[in-house]
Amino acid sequence: MRSAAAEAVGTALLLAAVVGSGIMAERLAGGNAAIALLANALATGLALVALIIAFAPRSGAHFNPVVTLALALRGDFPAARIAGYLVAQIAGALLGVLIAHAMFDLALVQASVKLRSSPGQWLSEAVATFGLVFLVLSLDAKRAWAAPFAIGAYIAAAYWFTASTSFANPAVTLARGFTATFAGISLGHVPAFIVAQLIGAALALVADTALRQNP
Repeated sequence: MRSAAAEAVGTALLLAAVVGSGIMAERLAGGNAAIALLANALATGLALVALIIAFAPRSGAHFNPVVTLALALRGDFPAARIAGYLVAQIAGALLGVLIAHAMFDLALVQASVKLRSSPGQWLSEAVATFGLVFLVLSLDAKRAWAAPFAIGAYIAAAYWFTASTSFANPAVTLARGFTATFAGISLGHVPAFIVAQLIGAALALVADTALRQNP
């Protein structure tokens, strides 16, 4: 329960960073979408570095259902704890969106109408999630110190090299359906993103098994 609670808190802070930095970026960028996206990407990547450092010893700092599932399927996470982590991640993500709205004096409950639906964006989500999960599975105890920086850097970069701006996280995707701000996604487009993310995570597991060197 303590680890799941830590996952909820960490995921809430991650969503507060994603959505809050998007709101601030849009307000300050003067209509320049490139500057707004750059600010959002940097804030998210840096927040991930800090949050992973803080929560890795407490919960493993998954903050992401596909990371939890991938680690469990590889035998690195107890199956009995999966459900608790998934519930915590989703609840934490929704709470983080509410916190971001409250900080900027916006209506707490919103529904996004931002259109994010095309084959290119679905492929982007599969690619982004593949890269993230493969990266997580590639990190071992000897390189644990590098995990926060590698993951934060990858997500910040993926904001720019994917057409979808790299959600790469089902809990994050669902929660962002409930914000009518820069970071939002129409609720009707959430399921396709999540399917693409699950496919990307599954392919990462296959690639990790095929390419991993024997000890």
